[in-house]
Amino acid sequence: MFRPRTRLVAAMTGLILASLATGAQAACLVEFKAKKDNPLQLFHEVVRIEGPCTQANARAQLQERLARQGITLLKVMSVRDE
Repeated sequence: MFRPRTRLVAAMTGLILASLATGAQAACLVEFKAKKDNPLQLFHEVVRIEGPCTQANARAQLQERLARQGITLLKVMSVRDE
């Protein structure tokens, strides 16, 4: 069984490696509103996207992600650097 300190070191190592893997690409935070019908569900969330921090890129990535879940993007509220 892992000791608490060993777990902490393993967790920190994982976070550092993950940040290095994505460090080459700019990450953006996107606030959006979306909906799913039957029954109606409304979403207002913030997610991370890769690539240029533009409305067009955010819209394209979100529409693709959300469509796989049967969710319709209503509006991209904001896009900002992480």
